[in-house]
Amino acid sequence: MIGYALAFAIGCFALALLFNLYRVVRAPGVTDRILALDTMAVNAIALIVLFGIQEGTAIFFEASILYAMTGFVATVAYAKFLLRGDIIE
Repeated sequence: MIGYALAFAIGCFALALLFNLYRVVRAPGVTDRILALDTMAVNAIALIVLFGIQEGTAIFFEASILYAMTGFVATVAYAKFLLRGDIIE
């Protein structure tokens, strides 16, 4: 039963990633693209965790934490660049 639930969840998050990719390409503004990229990072983290549950190894969970930190820093840096035009003051 857990296999079916994992397959369904992986399919849903993969579809969400495709919708986010469409939003990155066809967004009306740059801020919408930043939000879509951040949402893509969250969906990718969910997929990594789901693959970790499916495989039964802890390395995927550590990878998801690293990806979460990197995604957060990238989103903040890109938003700061848009606001001020400079990342490092």
